[in-house]
Amino acid sequence: MPELMNDFGLDIADVGLLGTLFYIIYGLSKFFSGCIADNANPRYFMGGGLIVTGVINIFFGLSNSFALFVVLWMLNAIFQGSGWPSCAKLLSTWYSRSERGLWWSIWSTAHNVANIFLSVLVGFIALNYGWREGMFVPGIMAVLIGLLLCWRLRDKPITMGLPTIGKWRNDQLELVQERHAENLNYRDAIRQYVLYNKYIWLLVLSYMLVYVVRIAIEDWGNLYLIQRYDYDLVSVNSVIVIFELGGVAGVLIAGRWADLLFNGNRILMTLLFSIGIFFAVTGVWLMPTGSYFLQAGSFFSLGFFVFGPQMLLAIAAVECSHKKVPGASTGFIGSFAYIGAAMASYPLALVIEKYHWNGFFIVIAVASALIGLVLLPFLKGQQLNLN
Repeated sequence: MPELMNDFGLDIADVGLLGTLFYIIYGLSKFFSGCIADNANPRYFMGGGLIVTGVINIFFGLSNSFALFVVLWMLNAIFQGSGWPSCAKLLSTWYSRSERGLWWSIWSTAHNVANIFLSVLVGFIALNYGWREGMFVPGIMAVLIGLLLCWRLRDKPITMGLPTIGKWRNDQLELVQERHAENLNYRDAIRQYVLYNKYIWLLVLSYMLVYVVRIAIEDWGNLYLIQRYDYDLVSVNSVIVIFELGGVAGVLIAGRWADLLFNGNRILMTLLFSIGIFFAVTGVWLMPTGSYFLQAGSFFSLGFFVFGPQMLLAIAAVECSHKKVPGASTGFIGSFAYIGAAMASYPLALVIEKYHWNGFFIVIAVASALIGLVLLPFLKGQQLNLN
């Protein structure tokens, strides 16, 4: 971000507007891509999307016009949307509910590991060679990995001549959904289990708020540390790396504990983590010192508590909708999540410009306090279902 601002002469509002445009388009792409992914082979849909994304990233580094950069940025948002719904489909068809928390959490750590690796790598390349070279390297990596996915990924078990995961694991909840799916039209499934599902809408609200906090830290955390404590770019990126490391730990623990302690109840675990988000945000905000180690510890705890609910709410969307629409259900709440992300870009940039960093932290503290509150009716619904 700092390198782009210097090269193109951008201010905070310009960068925030770029982020907002990306998140809105990416969020819409997740839902429409989810509808395609439910009925497509993820082998080519996900792999092809990643290859195109990589090519666009390479063109980023070749662009000299800011207008062209913006166009490429929007195209990037569209094609990146093919990834998440494809993964949601694979995880919901190859793993049963009793084990899904573990495997979904392991998959979710890939996001953090990539951010950790690329924050260091791209930060180093941008600092020593320029931001353009920092675009080339991830672009080439994406093309190569996309080719690997087209080669090695496979569709759902039944198309491979295998039994469904419900039959294989003798998972009764999975078997019930599979029976309901036999004569269900796809459009009817989306209307009944996604668009008209009140519990999906509760997840939407909570997911939006999680993304307000997460994207606020990812997009503005480095600038906050530079402006408030005069950190250099490498030190700043290392703190963001620690934020992602906290996310790895939080995702793994949240997924496993939801399976073991709450018998797969994702909402109870999310409520516990939402309390942690509020106190972690408050800790970063009110910390009286710029000590690197204290800041790093605070960002670790913030990552720990933020990424757990992000993963849990996505699983909850699959499990409270239908086996036939995993891509559409996760894509639907994901599209609204990126409205939250968009709110954390340009609107939050305006808050920073007018009310400075105190205004920034007031916004995300309020958002973090509301994450768990909007899910309370979900608990009542679960109790009614149990009775």
